[in-house]
Amino acid sequence: MLSGDRTESRADAHGALQNQLAETIEKRTAGEDDRGTAIANLTFFRREKQAGPTPCLIEPSIVFVAQGAKQLLIGEQAYTYDTERFLIASLDLPGSSQVLEGSPEKPCLGLALRLDLRVISELVAHVRLPAPRERVCDSSAALGTITPALMVPFARLLALLDQPDEIEVLAPLIEREIHFRLLKSDVAGRLLQIASVGSQGHRIARAIDWMKVNYARQLSIEELANYVQMSASSLHHHFRQLTAMSPLQYQKWMRLNEARRLMLNENQDAAAAAFNVGYESPSQFSREYSRLFGAPPKRDIGTLRERAGSAGGRVTANA
Repeated sequence: MLSGDRTESRADAHGALQNQLAETIEKRTAGEDDRGTAIANLTFFRREKQAGPTPCLIEPSIVFVAQGAKQLLIGEQAYTYDTERFLIASLDLPGSSQVLEGSPEKPCLGLALRLDLRVISELVAHVRLPAPRERVCDSSAALGTITPALMVPFARLLALLDQPDEIEVLAPLIEREIHFRLLKSDVAGRLLQIASVGSQGHRIARAIDWMKVNYARQLSIEELANYVQMSASSLHHHFRQLTAMSPLQYQKWMRLNEARRLMLNENQDAAAAAFNVGYESPSQFSREYSRLFGAPPKRDIGTLRERAGSAGGRVTANA
């Protein structure tokens, strides 16, 4: 076979896999923005119009677009991902997501698979991949190239949704293969830096895990730095490098998003939600909430409930 023929054959195979993923997601997201699946770590998204930046939290995950295009904004960095490039986040990242290409006739369709950094660490040890050189990384998000080697296990993972009795046994195996493929891809260095015990990235990941449990407490940078065995100045520097926020800004972001969840899903009023996430002043909470979400708590929650009602389900923020 001539080289031109081989290239065309690979392109055809790539397109066929993309279409297969898009058809599965479109079928399972009709009338919804975001849809969980019977595979616990896998979610689908559908956007039928272009939209400006919307605040969101990106979990450690890989995000694939099977049709259309999206963009994630983290600080001053913009990551555009589409049918050729995927997005990967190795930490819980606050950001803003926007739809660049999507319409009712041809919606933006995609999936997000939550990553397990413990699996990555195990794989690194098992296959003896070289540890990354210690260096400062400018972000914990990155773009990678979509390849057939990565798309094939995703196609098999989605096919399990039609075989629910096989999910419990086979899904973890396929997810593990996807983690392995990522370690062989062009984003391997980013994952290695976070998963390698003792690296600065790994310490920041531990700091974020601690903050997720203790977000309602008054934050002591010295205490957090001691917990992850860093100096306060090093913690602050590397934290901002990886998340585009200081630890205090990150805590505020977590508090406001948890308060939003409490009001939306547990019907708490603004004062109760503010108190439960660590605010002492309802007026300060309202000011900071409006600054982040663009509207005061009562109006923002009302808008979200209207959207949920028109979409026939709960509205969530997804990369």
